[in-house]
Amino acid sequence: MSLEAIKSAIPHREPFLLIDEIVEQTDNHIVCRKKFTGEEFWYQGHYPNFPLTPGVLLCEAAMQAGAVLLSQVVADNPESVPVVSRMNHAKFKSMVRPGDTVTLEVELTEKMAGAFFLDATVRVGDRTAVTFDIACKMAP
Repeated sequence: MSLEAIKSAIPHREPFLLIDEIVEQTDNHIVCRKKFTGEEFWYQGHYPNFPLTPGVLLCEAAMQAGAVLLSQVVADNPESVPVVSRMNHAKFKSMVRPGDTVTLEVELTEKMAGAFFLDATVRVGDRTAVTFDIACKMAP
């Protein structure tokens, strides 16, 4: 999926669009990639002598991938966007540094009464960086 297709699926824009490409997508699963170049604004202060990608931004990148996935699930209501209502069981296992490319894998595990439940994993190569689960609902 092209960057333009990603932008048509979710409202996020640079400098806060944290997906470069969609690698694979099915009805309940999506795999995306994001390369962190080191030019992103947060590296100036997080941390100047040993720059790291903030864990919350890795979670945000995975949530954006989930939003792209859900945009296909709720295509009959294009005026709505998914809004996170809960994030649980976040485990930060490995650092992501400038120059790293992350793979974002999100799976839709359950739909129930307007709520969506997803599992997310962020990887750098064969290392798991973050795992967590998300609950969200659609909002206008």
